[in-house]
Amino acid sequence: MGKQWQKVHDELGYRLPDYDGLSLAQHVERHAKARPDAPALRYFNRVISFGELDQLASRFANALTAAGLGRGDTVGFHLPNTPQYVIGVVAVSKMGARGSGVSPLLAPPELVHQITDAKITALVSLSDFAPALAAMPSVPSGLKHVVSCGAGDYLGAPDVSPVDLPGVTGHTWQSLMDGASDDFAAVAVDPHDTFMIQYTGGTTGKPKGAELSHKTIVFNPVMVAAMDPDTIPYAESYASAFPFFHVAGLSLLIGSLVFGAQMTLLPNPRDIDHFVEQLLAVPPTRLGAVPALYDMLVAHPKFKDVDFSKLQTAKSGAAPLTRTTYDNLEAVVGPNKISDVFGMTETGPCYICHPLSRYKLGSVGVPMVGVDVKIMDLESGTTEMPLGEPGEIVTAGPQLMSGYLGLPDESARALREIDGTRYMYSGDVGYMDEDGYIFLCDRAKDMLVVGGFKVFSVEVEDKLKAHPDVAECAVVGTPDQKRPGNDIVHLFVQKSPESEGDDGQVTQRLLDWMRANMAPYKLPKQVHFVDEIPLTPVGKIDKKRMRAGLHPA
Repeated sequence: MGKQWQKVHDELGYRLPDYDGLSLAQHVERHAKARPDAPALRYFNRVISFGELDQLASRFANALTAAGLGRGDTVGFHLPNTPQYVIGVVAVSKMGARGSGVSPLLAPPELVHQITDAKITALVSLSDFAPALAAMPSVPSGLKHVVSCGAGDYLGAPDVSPVDLPGVTGHTWQSLMDGASDDFAAVAVDPHDTFMIQYTGGTTGKPKGAELSHKTIVFNPVMVAAMDPDTIPYAESYASAFPFFHVAGLSLLIGSLVFGAQMTLLPNPRDIDHFVEQLLAVPPTRLGAVPALYDMLVAHPKFKDVDFSKLQTAKSGAAPLTRTTYDNLEAVVGPNKISDVFGMTETGPCYICHPLSRYKLGSVGVPMVGVDVKIMDLESGTTEMPLGEPGEIVTAGPQLMSGYLGLPDESARALREIDGTRYMYSGDVGYMDEDGYIFLCDRAKDMLVVGGFKVFSVEVEDKLKAHPDVAECAVVGTPDQKRPGNDIVHLFVQKSPESEGDDGQVTQRLLDWMRANMAPYKLPKQVHFVDEIPLTPVGKIDKKRMRAGLHPA
């Protein structure tokens, strides 16, 4: 169909910057030399400068080296957003080793899978998570070291105790760091070598490890920034609600380090009081959250008191912003500051971004500089769809993963060539308009079929959120046993505080409103009321959990 979005890029002056070839550690070392006192991290009231961050990363790199780890070994980070996570990632980059974010919410058998699959030799884990490690059904044979951290290690709290696992050497963070040298220069790395192994959500089967190279993960924030106002080194303040074990949080962290900015660490982003308190203390120039969290922030009485005069961008991800969320957020932060970003673990993560001054509500934006996007047919994935017609979104560019760790067949299915260029088949369904804007219909697995018609749940949800009885909602499907190939549409509703009447009355109002605003095949067969729509650890609506309670009809 051609690069429909190029006109937007040209009119707004977007250009792909040169890749400088520096690793993350080399960026940190550069800042430590140029501005050693510039703040790099803020953790509660503790500020760590770039000079101190570089020294701490060197200490940890030396400690890992003394423990026998080196180039190519994998270090897992089983932590919330704490200083140790950042120090560890920079240290791994210094060594030419590999890192892997390990979700703190993994169950013990899931921990065994990831530690084994990623060949994690050393695991850096919060002491609070020790019971999960102790409950693992077996200790992975490749795991040799566990470094226990305390949430208060950089707040003056006493040292924690090492874990006791068979065949594993337990350390504490402070004892390991105290005896290490702070002199360690970053080794040279091949930009295409794997830097981080980030695990997907596992929509089918077990989670898969996406291998992200140094270039992929370090250059992707630079690509995003090419569509933002210019970054001012040492004058920016990032605040992100995305956890670092998720690729979105990792990317924002790396962007802050590459650009010499200060990152506010939020170990519990759902602690909205603390989030707002930190924003009041250090007004952000770059903000990142999911739509549901922006709603929570806007509802906080002190959010409007934050100084947003220097805010450049408020990035949103995981789902398109609704009109209500966009308008409420814009009323607080100001115009032309809100931008969607869209991507996935396998794309490092972003490949679509919303131009600040050319916002199309309902869209997730246009392909980023240096990126190609096509919409391919859902059946074979070989025919490009006309403008306005939905299909699978595929993308090419420097942001792609190398492949799934140890899964050549899965990699071959996801990464396919079109006219000699390698594209990632995302599994997301969307369409492109005449200006190159991408509109997300849904994940392919969430596209429902009713009477031969396709129902995209995102569309139904977006419309329903405008109803006064609805605070949050989600549409999921179960197979219709009476009509093979069709689905039963289920609607989950979290009622708004203003909603009145019993469930039956609210159901009737919703159905009457939907009949007046939507095609009849989109109406749900069953409406379920819940106290709270469940969310995943990164703030997405947890449809897998809702489906688990339903049965084919």
